Amino acid sequence: MKRIVVRYESGASSVALMEDGRLAEFFVEQPAEGERAGNIYKGRVVNVLPGMQAAFVDIGLRKNAFLYIDDLLPVHLEKKPKVKPSITELVREGQEILVQVRKEPLGTKGARVTTHFTLPGRWLVLLPHADYVAVSRKIESEPERTRLKQIGMQIKPPGDGIIIRTVAENECQESLQKDMAILGDIWAGLERRAAVAEAPALLYRDLGMIPRLVRDLFSDSVEELVIDDGRSANEIGAQICAMAPELQDRVKVYEGPEPVLQHYGIEEQLERAYRRKIWLENGAYLVIDPTEALTVIDVNTGKYTGTVDLEQTVFETNMEAAEEIARLLRLRDMGGMVIVDFIDMAEERHRRLVTDKLETCMKKDRTKVQVVGWTKLGLVEITRKKVRPALDELLTESCSHCGGTGRAPIKHRPGHA
Repeated sequence: MKRIVVRYESGASSVALMEDGRLAEFFVEQPAEGERAGNIYKGRVVNVLPGMQAAFVDIGLRKNAFLYIDDLLPVHLEKKPKVKPSITELVREGQEILVQVRKEPLGTKGARVTTHFTLPGRWLVLLPHADYVAVSRKIESEPERTRLKQIGMQIKPPGDGIIIRTVAENECQESLQKDMAILGDIWAGLERRAAVAEAPALLYRDLGMIPRLVRDLFSDSVEELVIDDGRSANEIGAQICAMAPELQDRVKVYEGPEPVLQHYGIEEQLERAYRRKIWLENGAYLVIDPTEALTVIDVNTGKYTGTVDLEQTVFETNMEAAEEIARLLRLRDMGGMVIVDFIDMAEERHRRLVTDKLETCMKKDRTKVQVVGWTKLGLVEITRKKVRPALDELLTESCSHCGGTGRAPIKHRPGHA
């Protein structure tokens, strides 16, 4: 059973996705300036760096955005040049250019931008100038993939591309065609505004957090969407009525005496998920240490002693750990490189089953994630696309006493006054 729970609070709303009673994804509204990933700007190139094959673009934010050459070259493989040119052949200082934010500003870094535009709808994603049709890899039926691709070829505008989303599986051509018409109108309007706007200028803003997540998460597999604010429930109901009227009756208003996140046990699960040491159901535990460059996860048998032999005990621990790691990566929205130190296994078959388990569990993740495999040191390397700050950066802050190390200095050491 899937349930979406929304806590509405002006400037600090949150959305939780629960699967079979367990918290799977959690989102909080960004600070007052809002999220920028997905926004499209008319910017001005302020600096071109041939040595980095990159340019900095003023899009009106505090820090200039970073544009890498690969985000300037055509997205269609057949249109890419065989030899990568210098970025100075593609852009120049002072040039006005349309760009889309693909990665939020993080720490001291400005936003990462691209000219490979994406406009997401309910069933489709429009890719202006891409000129191809793709079907979500999570749709596994080959006849259905073929049917959807044929529809995509018929409805896409000439020269543009589309991605057919997972929720479009078994959907009729009419629904996809309506979605395509809406997205086409949005892009046409954006181009008209771009022709007259002075850079830097915001031309397109993606939906706010709650309507965007309703668009992306709410489907026939969700049994109910619970929200603690009647007015917002009406707005969401209107959105769903236009998007999928048959699901409108699944929107419920929560009117209980305790806060909605507390009622569904979300606050407790969230607190447990952000501990450094996380216990598994069998008595084993994980230790999670985020660093600037990567996140390290250590697996330990803890209290679990098994029943057969050491190899089987280790294997069972690693299998349960793999499932929990996949859930935590998604829940905590950890991005970048992740290194997992599973307990050493003697049998190659067991190592293969552990990576298979990771890959299977990560299919639920809507963010691009890849299990790279085992390193020579016996560690598992995982990469996960980083678009926004990890959830812990929004929910927590570094300790003022230890400075984020997790260790405080000893006040009175032997031999010191």
